[in-house]
Amino acid sequence: MLDLKDISEKFIDSQISVCGWVRNHRKQKEMGFIDLYDGTKFGVLQVVYDMNTKNFDKVQNIKIGSAICVSGKLEHAFNDKNKFELLANDVELIADCDEDFPIQPKRHTTEFLREVAHLRMRTNLYQAIFKVRSKLAYAIHNYFNTRGYTYVHTPILTANDGEGAGNTFQVTTLLNNEKNCKELNFKEDFFGKKAFLAVTGQLEGETFAMAFKKIYTFGPTFRAENSNTKTHAAEFWMIEPEIAFCHLDELIKIEEDFLVNVIKEIKNTAKEELEFFDKFVSNGLLERLSNIEKGNFPVVSYKQAVEILEKHNDEFKLKAAYGEDIGREHEKFLTEKHFKSPVFIKDWPKEAKAFYMKLNDDNKTVAAVDLIVPNSGELMGGSEREVRLELLEERMRACHIPQTINWYKDLRRYGGCFHSGFGMGFERLIMLVTGVDNIRDVLPYFRTPGNCDF
Repeated sequence: MLDLKDISEKFIDSQISVCGWVRNHRKQKEMGFIDLYDGTKFGVLQVVYDMNTKNFDKVQNIKIGSAICVSGKLEHAFNDKNKFELLANDVELIADCDEDFPIQPKRHTTEFLREVAHLRMRTNLYQAIFKVRSKLAYAIHNYFNTRGYTYVHTPILTANDGEGAGNTFQVTTLLNNEKNCKELNFKEDFFGKKAFLAVTGQLEGETFAMAFKKIYTFGPTFRAENSNTKTHAAEFWMIEPEIAFCHLDELIKIEEDFLVNVIKEIKNTAKEELEFFDKFVSNGLLERLSNIEKGNFPVVSYKQAVEILEKHNDEFKLKAAYGEDIGREHEKFLTEKHFKSPVFIKDWPKEAKAFYMKLNDDNKTVAAVDLIVPNSGELMGGSEREVRLELLEERMRACHIPQTINWYKDLRRYGGCFHSGFGMGFERLIMLVTGVDNIRDVLPYFRTPGNCDF
């Protein structure tokens, strides 16, 4: 039994057997054509059957979506010698499919396919998306593994919210229909204190960086942001490297090297999928990825970025101003019109960033950096961490960080060296690589406000 990915020239004129599912079935009076896929490669194998095929009448009744096994002779396709087709001797129905199978051989909207998320991966689009997702995950692990990083599994259940922003999902075993959450005694709860789903693995990751020098995390994170934008989800995956003895300028070089090398690898391992995306999802995708692959991204300060934007404020709905966040339309202008490439923006106002970021000498900005990219906006956010205990404590008080993370301050007391790290949303990377513009379409089962199905 062959996987479709293993079919090659060496099997021409040989008898082979394959199993998979029917994507399309075109019937004629004395013959028929079945498009067969098995998920091991992108695309289909055309199966040709005729009156000489065993149980011809039964084969003609096979419905779209059914699981079948086919035995026959492999040949070059009649109209394309670079493709293969299978002349069937025998087609065995393994599992029938009801007539109301939602995935029919026509173009479905992504909105409709989200309603049948348990079946949408049987379409060309989602076969390509989730194959790229798998290959990107491998490329990320490969990048860090070959450069001496230690892979760390940080907790999903935690007593801190990491960012200090408060957008957390609380976890408890105490709730019932008769009690209000404010009345609960969390000393009686499972952990004896308030607990949350993790919004980041960074803080725990820092503890490992102080022992292994270079580490990374890659796992699910959760944020209870009541946002219905195309780029936000309540559950998503994050990649978070942490590097000891690393200042911000070196971190910027690592971020660029990471992105460039992951893009190079996915272009080599997912050529068919990327060509599909370039043709049917986002024209010019391959050219954009090639430009990213060149590297040498410009680096500007937050102040410089705002000054550039202010000169074009008449083009924006929300005016750019120092102290304000850089919005989506501003990111598009910087990456697609001004620099025409990804761009690093560093040295942000301290009020706009998290408590753990190193305060710069001006006492107004922090050593933080965001990488924004064409079409996808912010892709990575990183910083040099504050290692001066008195300044860290001052920021923790100002940001109302609870005493439950006093252990974090120990990293500054016990041989804590200068160190830096960044976080990247995995789904943002997938959107960049595929050209898909909605995070709901690159998550296997998306979790957004009002959506927790499947």
